[in-house]
Amino acid sequence: MGKKSLKPYNDYCPQTLFLYGTYDENGNPDFGLFCWFSYIWDGEMGVMCCIGGDKTTKQNIERNKIFSANIVTEELLPVADYMGIVSGNNPDKMKLDLDIGKGAVLDVPVLNNSPVNFELEVTDFIQKHDGTVMLCKIRNVLQDESLSSDETAEQKLRRIAPVKTTCHHYFGYDGRDMGAWGEPMKTL
Repeated sequence: MGKKSLKPYNDYCPQTLFLYGTYDENGNPDFGLFCWFSYIWDGEMGVMCCIGGDKTTKQNIERNKIFSANIVTEELLPVADYMGIVSGNNPDKMKLDLDIGKGAVLDVPVLNNSPVNFELEVTDFIQKHDGTVMLCKIRNVLQDESLSSDETAEQKLRRIAPVKTTCHHYFGYDGRDMGAWGEPMKTL
């Protein structure tokens, strides 16, 4: 099979979506949509994530050093898409009817409709040219009680149907195209 060289891109590296939950300087919840999230090992399981550019969510995390990462399901995709498209500087962004709870261990907002919520504490910020890599300790994981059965990981994943993104599109757990960025929010 012949090969050709291309500029760097991530079209073949789909990433699971998370809504990062923070509190702003006035104590109001704010959520932003991100996908550069993976696991690390440093004596215990942790998380590494990156936020590029200047974003309200990033500013909140840098100030408070804690946040939640709420897995995005197919059901949550329209809300998540909206949170990813609408700027955190827009005063109307959080006027959606959301079921927001609190973390059990950290003072972070969590989306009750997300079946899995990570409560994260940042231990290290690594500043790069236009982004910040954050290394985090997982202080708690909230999981929907219905997932605590004897189901296999595959059965749980099929049921919660986490959404992935690549190529400026969203994809369902089974690989179905769920629309380009900016499309799902139109159903709100």
